[in-house]
Amino acid sequence: MTAVYLELGTKRIFACALEWPGWCRSGRDAQRALAALTAYAERYAVVAERAKITFEPGDVRVVERVRGGSTTDFGAPERPAGTDFAARDGATAQRQAALVRAAWDVFAEVAAVTPEQLRKGPRGGGRDRDKMIEHVIAAEASYARRIGVKHPAPAAGDTAAVAALRAEVLDVLAAPTDGTPVPRGGWPAAYAARRIAWHVLDHAWEMQDRATP
Repeated sequence: MTAVYLELGTKRIFACALEWPGWCRSGRDAQRALAALTAYAERYAVVAERAKITFEPGDVRVVERVRGGSTTDFGAPERPAGTDFAARDGATAQRQAALVRAAWDVFAEVAAVTPEQLRKGPRGGGRDRDKMIEHVIAAEASYARRIGVKHPAPAAGDTAAVAALRAEVLDVLAAPTDGTPVPRGGWPAAYAARRIAWHVLDHAWEMQDRATP
C-alpha cells in the first residue's frame, strides 16, 4: 500500500506519495490525479531501482488532504503534508536523500540522450533541453534556501558548483530530525525532498515525452 496525500487547489489537485519523493502527479480532480499517479508508477520505478530501493507500491490510499493555493493551480505542489513536520529517524532521512540523488541521476541520463531542440506544445510553448536544465538548477538553488543551504544559482555548465550545491542539500535531507518547527518560510526536510525530486522528474519526463515525434 502506498500512502498518498492530496493537495487541493481550485483548478488542479496533486496526489503525492508520502514515502516516495518525486512520485507526485496532478489532475483536474482527485480521481484523475490518483489515476495519473498510478500511471507513472512504472516510470518512477526507474528512480527507485537507481537508488537500489525495492519499489512495490501496491494500491494507493489517501491518508491526508491539504489545501493548496495559486501555485497548486499553476501546476506545482506547494504545501507540505502534516506528517512532513514529524520527527524522522536516520534511516528514513537517508532513504529519502537516496531517492533525490537517484532523481538527479535519472535527469542527467535523460538529458544526455535528449536532443537540444524539443517538440513544442500545441501553442508553440515549452523550453528546449538546455534551458530546461538551467531552469532545474536555478530552482534548486531557490529550494535549497528553504532548508538553510545558501548558494548562488550555479551555471548549468559549472559541474563543480552544481555538485557542491547538491551535496549540501543531501546533507540536510539525509539528517534525522526531531520535529522542531522549521523557521518561518522554511520547508521541513521531508517536503523539500519531495518538491525537489518532483521538479527534477517532472522535467525529465517532459524531456522524454517531448523528444519523441
